[in-house]
Amino acid sequence: QVRLVESGGGSVQAGGSLRLSCEVSGSQYSGFSMAWFQEVPGKERKAVATIDSDGSASYLDTVKGRFTISKDNAKNILYLAMKSLKPDDTAKYYCAASIVRIEPGSFGLRIPYWGQGTQVTVSS
Repeated sequence: QVRLVESGGGSVQAGGSLRLSCEVSGSQYSGFSMAWFQEVPGKERKAVATIDSDGSASYLDTVKGRFTISKDNAKNILYLAMKSLKPDDTAKYYCAASIVRIEPGSFGLRIPYWGQGTQVTVSS
């Protein structure tokens, strides 16, 4: 069973930075496509940053240039570095893993592995 545990959320003022981490256990991490999803109350969870097993990263336009997804295969950790944060970035962020490629903007309906989420709050 794959287990994902996020950390690193918190409260920050607009323009600030945060780094989220997602520790992966229970399976061969390097073979998965992984992603960070953003969930705002009242809206569907949406992939904002994805990274394939070969390390190729993709982003939703709303975060491109501000968010960076990366992974450490040796430590089995996925990261999301966020800078120039805006109040609109306020959401619960989930990491997810799948053997199928995850597309930016997708809703994750067929993704089997999820973390519990970590809250990011950006104040103006």
